[in-house]
Amino acid sequence: MRTAYHEQLDALNTILGDMCELAGAAMSRATQALLQADLSVAESVITDNDRMSEMSARAEEQAFALLALQAPVAGDLRGVVSAFQIVADVDRMGALALHVAKVARRRHPAKALPEEVNGYFAEMGRLAVKLAHNAREVLETQDPEAAVHLQEDDDAMDDLHRHLFTVLMDREWSHGVAAAVDVTLLGRYYERFADHAVLIGRRVVFQATGKTPEQFQQVS
Repeated sequence: MRTAYHEQLDALNTILGDMCELAGAAMSRATQALLQADLSVAESVITDNDRMSEMSARAEEQAFALLALQAPVAGDLRGVVSAFQIVADVDRMGALALHVAKVARRRHPAKALPEEVNGYFAEMGRLAVKLAHNAREVLETQDPEAAVHLQEDDDAMDDLHRHLFTVLMDREWSHGVAAAVDVTLLGRYYERFADHAVLIGRRVVFQATGKTPEQFQQVS
C-alpha cells in the first residue's frame, strides 16, 4: 500500500513539475511579447493558458484520489497537503504570465515599456524562467537543499523590482502616468511569479523533511 502511495505521489509531483515548466515557458513568451510588442506571441500565451487549467484540474484530481484511496497519515498526509498547496502556487504562476501577455496585447501596436526599463524586464523574465525550471527540478528530486536555494534568485528578482522604482521616481521620467502604472503592475507580476516559485521550494522542504526551510537549515 505504501509503495503504491509513493508511486502515485511521485507521479503527482511530476505533473506539478510539468506545470512549472509550462509556467516558465509562458513567462518567457510573455516577456518576448512585452519587449517586442509581438501580438501573435502574446495571443499564443493567452490561448495556451487553457492547458495550464487542464493540468491543474488533473493534479487536483490525483491529489484527491490519493486522499480517498490511500488514506495517508502522518508524513504521507504531509505530502498530499503540500501537493494541494503547490497546485495553487503553480496555477498562479501561469496566471501571472497571462497577465503580462495581456498587457502586451492591450498596448499593441505600441510597446508597453519605455526603452530605459527594457533591460530590467529582460532580466526579470530570465530569472522567472530560471526559477520555474528550478522549481520543477526540486519537485522531481525532492532535494531540500536545492529547494532552499530558490530563495537566492528570488532575492535577485526583489533587487530588480526595487530598482525599478528608482527609475519611476526619477524627475527625468517623461512617459506619463499610464506607462508608470504599466511598469508598476508588470514589475509586481514578475515579483509575485518568483515568490510562488519560492513557496513551491518551501513546500518541497516540508514534504521531504517535515521541517520549515529555517528549521532545516539549522540542522543541516
